[in-house]
Formats: sequence, structure tokens, C-alpha cells
Amino acid sequence: MKSTENYEKIESESSENQEEQRRKRVKKPKKTQGQIIQEALGLGPTDIQDVEKKLFIVRFLDYFSEETFDFIFKDNTLNQYVKQITTHINEFSEGREEDRILRQSFESKGILDIVNKLKQKAEELALSKGMNSSMDKRLRKLTLLITLPLFAAILVISFIPNFPVFFLFPVLCVFCMLPQLIKGNVVKKWFAFKEQNKNEIYSENREEIMILKNFAGELLDNIRSRLIELRVPLQLIKFVLHSRDYDNLNLINQKNIRGTMQYFYTFEYPLDVEPFPIPQQLLEYQGPIISEKKKVEKMEKNFIVLTDIKGRDGIINYFVPALKDKFAEKINDMLNNSEFSKSPKKFKEILSHYSENMAIYCICGEIAEISNVQICNWKNQFKFYLFEGKECNCGESVYALSLMDESDEIPEELKDIFLN
Repeated sequence: MKSTENYEKIESESSENQEEQRRKRVKKPKKTQGQIIQEALGLGPTDIQDVEKKLFIVRFLDYFSEETFDFIFKDNTLNQYVKQITTHINEFSEGREEDRILRQSFESKGILDIVNKLKQKAEELALSKGMNSSMDKRLRKLTLLITLPLFAAILVISFIPNFPVFFLFPVLCVFCMLPQLIKGNVVKKWFAFKEQNKNEIYSENREEIMILKNFAGELLDNIRSRLIELRVPLQLIKFVLHSRDYDNLNLINQKNIRGTMQYFYTFEYPLDVEPFPIPQQLLEYQGPIISEKKKVEKMEKNFIVLTDIKGRDGIINYFVPALKDKFAEKINDMLNNSEFSKSPKKFKEILSHYSENMAIYCICGEIAEISNVQICNWKNQFKFYLFEGKECNCGESVYALSLMDESDEIPEELKDIFLN
């Protein structure tokens, strides 16, 4: 009888332990920064999203106007931006009267026609200067032209009997350094080309560029008016632009990144509006109150994907970084369907060639300092790296995704994330 009682007691304790473990596992989802701000200010579920969509269009038009050459010979990239902008603009027709006016202005000004026209003119100018492809494509082509012969040379040497091993070290050094030197040279020439021809593009197309900037200014005024209407403290909304051609903004910082200026702004209060107080819970907010698994959701505009990688067995020797902000929602879904584990390899082991010539950059242009590497397992079907960057001086953080091996087979539904 006593034995039975002990058994029942053990079973009861075991059930309680299991229930406690289950409660620990099934935690209430923690909130993202956007949700905290939304709740603290009593905003509707789409208010912050509308601001982000409009700022996305502003940032694109401003960047395209200032750095048109960055889009030449990149039809797929530009088409993706155009598709997302078109989606956002179409949503304006279902919103407030002020938003419907924005859509009418967008259409009457022919914003997308101007974008395509400027891109075509920039490509014509580039062709006249002997440039017929994007920098990324030229880098990939040059890397292949260099690495394939070197691979072949090493293979030949490895089959030569009694070949002195010490002669192999200089070959390996060349193999490691030459692609980086060539890439650095190409990048320098590219920035020199942009600097030499930027004024020509602007002077010959000033009227069209000003139309783009004027519409960006309309969007900024619309955003500010809406934020004031919602009584959102304007100092909470920070963003980066590439010019100082807009009114009603407070410049809080600026940086020169490889000859390109970047400006950090908040909105300026109208003279007749007193600054709105920031709720106490936001003043006390010290960081992302979100779970480890969903930590990237707060930075959904900062996803970088390392494309065209060269590497095996978890070691990456070459990559081309690509901003994938247009796939942010899909990337978040992918991460939420993944299991995370800390990488046994350190970042310096995975990317031993990480440098200015081959780096992951923050949206402000600074090189990201990687602080954490996770291995993500998507639905137990596909593994990939997640690199987490430390908070940059501009206040942003970067999350980069990468294949672990160039031969990895990418699931069909994830190809638009990991491929160019």
C-alpha cells in the first residue's frame, strides 16, 4: 500500500513538473518595439505600418535621385522596388482623403515613368564611358576569371610528384589575396566613375529629379501631419536620407561614407505645436522586449542576404551582400518557422576574409560588427546562417542571412530570398 502511495506521489510530482516545463515552454509572446510604441500611444494596428510604407517610398526616391548609377543594369532590383511601391500607392486609394490625393499626385507626376527614364539615361551614359554591366556582375565575373585558373594551377601542382611544399604557400597567398585586391580596385573605380559623372546626370535631368524630390517632400509632409494628428512624439521617428533637400526636418547626425553623405533625421514640430511628451513606459524602454527567436522582427527593414557565396563546409570565402528589405515579411515568416542553435564556428572562422573590401554594411554605410552567429533550421529541411550585428552608431542593427555551403539546395519557396 505504501509503495502504491509513493508511486502515486511520484506520478503527481512528475505531472506537476511536466506541467511546469510546459508552461515555461509555452510563454506568452513578448512584444516588438513597434507593438510597445503602438500600445503606449494608443495607435491603431496599421498606423505605424502606414508611416513605414511612406518612409520606404521616400527613402527610395531620395536615394534613387542622388545615386541613380547604383541602379543601372539592375532591372530585377529596380522592378522589385517598383512592385512594392506600386502596392503601397494602390493602398492609398483605400485610405484617408490626404492619402488619395498623394496617389493622384504620384500618378499625375508620372513618378515611375521618370524613374525608368532616368535609369535609361544613366545606362546610356555608362555605355558611352565603356561600362556595360553593374558593379556586382563585374565583380562576380572577375572573381571567376581569377579563381578558376588558380584552382586549376593548384590541382596541377598537387599531382606533381615530390613538388616542394614551400612553393605552394606563395600560390595559396596569391589565391587568397588576388580576388580581394581586384575587388577593391573595381570598387574604387566604380566610386570614381560615379563621382565623375554624377553632376552630368543631375544637370541634364534636373527637372525630372526635382519632380521625384518634390513628391518625396509631399510624402514627408503627409507623414508629419498624420503623426501630429495621432499625437506621436516626433522624436521617436528617425530615418536616414541622402540629401538635405526637404523642409520640416531636424538633422540629428550626418556621415560621409566613401564620399556619399548620409543624413539622420527626425521630424520638426510646427511652430504652433508643443512637443508631445514621451510616455513613461517608452522612456524606461531599454531594449527590444522580444523573444530570442523573434529578435529580428524589430529590424525587418535591415535584412541583408549574402548572395553568390563561394565556400564549403560552413566556411565562406566570397559573397555579394544584397539588401532584402522588400522580402522582410517573408524572411520573418521563414525565421519564425526555424529552430535556432549557436554556431560551433566563430564568425572569424566562417568569414576569415571579412574586411572593408568584403563586408556586411549597415544601412548607414558603416561596416557591421557581427556579435552573434546562429544556425537556423527551417522546418527541419534547410539550414542557413543568421549573423547578428552589434548596434551601429546610427542606432540601427543588421541581420544577415547566408547559405552554409555554395552547393546547398535551396527550397523553392525560399529562392527569392537567397538568390539574386
